[in-house]
Amino acid sequence: MVKPASRRSFAASVASITNGAVWARHLTPEQLDRVRRDMGEGLVRSGDLVCRVNEPADYWYGVCDGLVKMRMTTREGIEVSFLVVSAGGWFGEGTLLKAERRRYDIVALRDSRIALMPLSTFTWLVNNSVGFNQFLLHQLNERLGQILALVANGRAQNIDGRVAQAVAALFHPHLYPGTSLTIRVSQEELGHLAGVSRQRANEALHRVEKTGIIKVDYGKITVLDIERLRSFQS
Repeated sequence: MVKPASRRSFAASVASITNGAVWARHLTPEQLDRVRRDMGEGLVRSGDLVCRVNEPADYWYGVCDGLVKMRMTTREGIEVSFLVVSAGGWFGEGTLLKAERRRYDIVALRDSRIALMPLSTFTWLVNNSVGFNQFLLHQLNERLGQILALVANGRAQNIDGRVAQAVAALFHPHLYPGTSLTIRVSQEELGHLAGVSRQRANEALHRVEKTGIIKVDYGKITVLDIERLRSFQS
């Protein structure tokens, strides 16, 4: 599981992390100063856990660089991946607000740099910042909508539609702010999000590309028409 690195190694990047975060824009200068003093950072290798199911929730997490997925394992031992968080995204607030243990694993899909806000700092912001609470309300609403869309698409669409919606989910303006229209993502990573194999993700991706909505290059995808991608129906 990810642990904070030394304060010295984090000092060079904490300002850029908070400057790029939507929630930080809602804080007063004094609140932001405290957050910067309290936050930490950790590096997670591809395939390693950021946090584990049933462990205490000690941090609110942000993805500075990299890509992570949320997964759970059913009683039958089947692994289910239900959400991917890309750079600029923050996650875990629901568990902190409910004061419960983690209900899922978070696994790095590639080497990732993770920002960590301690539970005590997170709780202090909830108790002292109206703007931060407004951000959380919006965040939870958008996350719920994202999950419901993934469930609906998984049931109603074929593989092409699921892959198209998985790509669109990576460009969510609130959950992943600042994402350009070109994103570095492998077919295996995309398969995790769409719930299909790497080979099927590759085949579907190229069929979607033929519609002119996206352009596929090695290791990256460029969106040519974000609105058509979001409304894509197979």
